Amino acid sequence: MTAEAPAPNPAGYIAGTWDIDPVHSHIGFMARHLMVSKVRGSFTKFEGQITTADNPLESTATATVDMTSFETNNDQRNSDIKGEGFLDVANYPQMAYRSTGVRPEGDGEFIVDGELTIKGVTRPVELAVEVNGFGPDPFGGTRAGFSATGEINRTDFGITATMPLPTGGVVVSEKIQLTIEVEATLRKE
Repeated sequence: MTAEAPAPNPAGYIAGTWDIDPVHSHIGFMARHLMVSKVRGSFTKFEGQITTADNPLESTATATVDMTSFETNNDQRNSDIKGEGFLDVANYPQMAYRSTGVRPEGDGEFIVDGELTIKGVTRPVELAVEVNGFGPDPFGGTRAGFSATGEINRTDFGITATMPLPTGGVVVSEKIQLTIEVEATLRKE
């Protein structure tokens, strides 16, 4: 990812390679349910790396998500969504993301362009990323924090179950909101 001019570094910025700490991170989603409410959930097992380059616009990120860790706090819904009609986790047990570019969006904020693969289908996905900060932890390490939001259309990834409602609309919306909170640890090199 080559940038024309370096972006200003966020306060306290540290260049390096970071491992996502899944205990202190969250990958969440929200979908409309029955066209009247919003259902939220998360994935509880994932891993990834972030490389913050000297020029933030040359930074990269990758992540893999264990699709069997899909959780909405409802066993029946979890089972339905993990099934063939939706995520088909028996045949597609992982989701993957890799960044392809970074653009400045404001003070400490960036747009990260990337590719998301779900059910073997790869599509471009744009994430709005806020750099929350960098600093020491109580164990002699260094931590970084990032927040990201985005939106996907599930049908773009072959998740096409519609289940229409008699009054119009569908049981589960096509648009899925993404919310990501990452705390990462700096690798000691």
